[in-house]
Amino acid sequence: MPVEMIRWQQAESPEPGMLLRELAATGRTYAEWSNGPYDRYAAHSHEYDKHLVCLQGSIVFSLPGSGEHVELRSGDQLWLPAGTAHAADVGARGVRCAEAHLARG
Repeated sequence: MPVEMIRWQQAESPEPGMLLRELAATGRTYAEWSNGPYDRYAAHSHEYDKHLVCLQGSIVFSLPGSGEHVELRSGDQLWLPAGTAHAADVGARGVRCAEAHLARG
């Protein structure tokens, strides 16, 4: 599975509760987390595939393997395959996300 970014396509930002209801309907288990403005995560990877949805705010993921930088805003989604190194920088208003840990592959 390659890294995949899916942008929110509507003009208005989504309501977080609506996004969470849609995620619950998939049957996967999503956990919520949040960070304050300008928090940072050093580069790391996971042994599971990750599906991440930005509920509010913004966060920029850096992918050292490809040199890419991917900014998520409300409603945007990121699929990270297991073993993908990534770092993150939270935006000026903080961020609130939901993520699922999925079986590799």
